[in-house]
Amino acid sequence: MKAFFSNIFRTTAGFLASKTKFRLLLLVILCLAAVAEFFFLGLARRTFVFYNVDSGVIAVEDRMLKRSPSREINIARYTEEMLLGPVDPDLLPLFPVGTRLKSLLYRNGVVYADFSADAALPPVEGGETLKNFKTLHAGILRNFSYVREVRFFIDGAAAYVDEFREGKNGVSAGLKISL
Repeated sequence: MKAFFSNIFRTTAGFLASKTKFRLLLLVILCLAAVAEFFFLGLARRTFVFYNVDSGVIAVEDRMLKRSPSREINIARYTEEMLLGPVDPDLLPLFPVGTRLKSLLYRNGVVYADFSADAALPPVEGGETLKNFKTLHAGILRNFSYVREVRFFIDGAAAYVDEFREGKNGVSAGLKISL
């Protein structure tokens, strides 16, 4: 038994004597740790679209959000994260600071999102309310392939009903953003 352990130790020491093999082993360990952490934490990459303060040009942020078995919870987490606004201080938030998601319901491919009354006002920093809702609409459709339609409500009243109806060719009339 002593010879067995001695042989393993010599083989391992010989393998790690090479700098390239040692670095490769560290890289493999790092990759395994990253994959294990990814599956343990259950994160999903989501894309968020905001606008630049000066030029109004589209800017994209990628964030990792916790996944849930419930589609409704995943969409609600995305929407609440969108309400928090951008991380970059040079980007405009889409909604005023006090805006809250009152409720969100996902049924048969349709998302029903009800916001507080603050959502009806443009953000203090600037921006257009309809354009911001179109950006949120496009973001939900882009990040959740199982969503066919999004309907917005502000304090229980339907908002922008005609702006998000299906077009003649079956394509949503929402804002088109290409990444």
